[in-house]
Amino acid sequence: MRHLSLFNFTTLNGHFKGPGGDISWHKHGEEESRYSEKALALDSTLLFGRITYEIMASYWPTPEAYESSPIVADGMNKSEKIVFSRTLISAGWNNTRIISDNIVDEIRKMKRMPGKDMAILGSGSIAALLADYRLIDRYQIMIDPVAIGNGTPIFNGIKKPLQLKLIRSKTFKSGVVLLDYVPM
Repeated sequence: MRHLSLFNFTTLNGHFKGPGGDISWHKHGEEESRYSEKALALDSTLLFGRITYEIMASYWPTPEAYESSPIVADGMNKSEKIVFSRTLISAGWNNTRIISDNIVDEIRKMKRMPGKDMAILGSGSIAALLADYRLIDRYQIMIDPVAIGNGTPIFNGIKKPLQLKLIRSKTFKSGVVLLDYVPM
């Protein structure tokens, strides 16, 4: 059975993006980049909502991405990707397919099928939906040492309380803290 994990970063006050989708407050240092490289080496299928997909697709295939984070860029571009969208007609980023209907049913099917584990990157509405249906097996939350006045909460819109058990934590030199949870 395939496992589904969520990886997201957030501010101290729980926002995963600021007004207008701003994430400029999120700073990845060298240590965090090495962590990302190791995570991509696990070769998971990457899952995105449309907005996160468009942000990622506009950056990771660029020369700038390869210059600043060559290993991460290579991993992102080679990975199998699924974007959940009712409005996206085509996906220009290589190795991407679109699923437009029945997200919950599709994830249930994919979890039962043999294959790579799956990881949701960002994609708040997809994360909240799948959390409500208890389909996420692991939550990795990277907390940046910054607070912003307004933004979108990381689990915006969940309908049920999400009870989690901390299984691991890691503090980076930058002050970023990674919390690793499983559902209770």
